[in-house]
Amino acid sequence: MKIYSFEKLLVWQESVSLVKDIYRITKEFPSEEKFGLISQLKRATVSISSNLAEGTSRKTNKDKAHFTTISFSSAMEALNQLIISKELGFISENDYTLAREKIEKITNMLNALRNSQLNE
Repeated sequence: MKIYSFEKLLVWQESVSLVKDIYRITKEFPSEEKFGLISQLKRATVSISSNLAEGTSRKTNKDKAHFTTISFSSAMEALNQLIISKELGFISENDYTLAREKIEKITNMLNALRNSQLNE
């Protein structure tokens, strides 16, 4: 089976790990949030890895960097939703801290990737 270039990116692997964490964490949310924060948080985190994957198929480095920027924006969206979830008491302090640290790691990696794409 062929391994695509995005699958080799450590930042993509970390973002998929974040998705799994978010799916686990949101199982504990109130059921009335199924179409609210749960849905938004899942979509935002899935978007990080999806845009990285899509960006690797682009021809120019400028286009690749554009999708890396979208991934970064999705990470910020997810962070905002995590903060709101914590403020509403839907997420434990420990889960919040671990997810926030993972997002910080991912965004640092995304910044480095975008910089390398723009400087090639």
